[in-house]
Amino acid sequence: MQPKYPERIVCLTEETTETLYLLGEQDRIVGISGFTVRPPEARREKPKVSAFTSAKTDRIMDLQPDLVIGFSDLQADIAAELIRLGANVLVMNHRSVQEILNMILTLSSMVGAHEKGRVLVAGYVEKLQLAKKSAAQLNVRPRVYFEEWDEPMISAIRWVSELIGFAGGEDCFADLGLKSHGKDRIIADPRRVIDANPDVIIGSWCGKKFRPEKVKVREGWDKITAVKTNQLFEVKSPYILQPGPAALTDGLEQLQRIIHGVSTAADAP
Repeated sequence: MQPKYPERIVCLTEETTETLYLLGEQDRIVGISGFTVRPPEARREKPKVSAFTSAKTDRIMDLQPDLVIGFSDLQADIAAELIRLGANVLVMNHRSVQEILNMILTLSSMVGAHEKGRVLVAGYVEKLQLAKKSAAQLNVRPRVYFEEWDEPMISAIRWVSELIGFAGGEDCFADLGLKSHGKDRIIADPRRVIDANPDVIIGSWCGKKFRPEKVKVREGWDKITAVKTNQLFEVKSPYILQPGPAALTDGLEQLQRIIHGVSTAADAP
């Protein structure tokens, strides 16, 4: 008897779905998260069986998965219930750029597509190296405040903070980026941002539109360089807040455009 790779996979978050599509292994997917937008064909082709912190476990089991893949402690309750129901569950905690690359390699190996995964990761590494090389040419590295949520104010998670660095910026709250949980990245006192005085503010309010006009009128924020020079931008959450291919491609590219543009403006006579 020969061992088989998983043939019926349920992905509880978007990044594993997108990765399997990029590997050409999408036929293995039998269920996805309702928040999945990448790739667009996944929404058309695959049953939606979960949100982010909740899931239809009975429907998942009806799909007879041989593997369910989740992300982080936020899906621990879903994972525990599925395990009790007899499912094989893998939960990964990839929160840095390196860990995202490791996730892709791990997933590709689990479906017998190791070489495809290696090539995919090599492409991302090259893209990151090129971004770093381009950033080194900047005369000014703008200070960046990245806001993941507005009420309460939550700063960038680790992979976003690292990508800001690759794009040529300096994350004002890089120390908070090392903390996994959103509650630990809350900026309770808005004066901390005033004191940090970012050159650019980037918003990605998970699941809702970033509103620069609301940010500008926060008490005392008219003193911030980014507000004075109107350097407030949005990177939509599907491009940057999922720890997977989207962040390493479209997310990084958008950060580069913003940060390089701000750097050029600051360097102008």
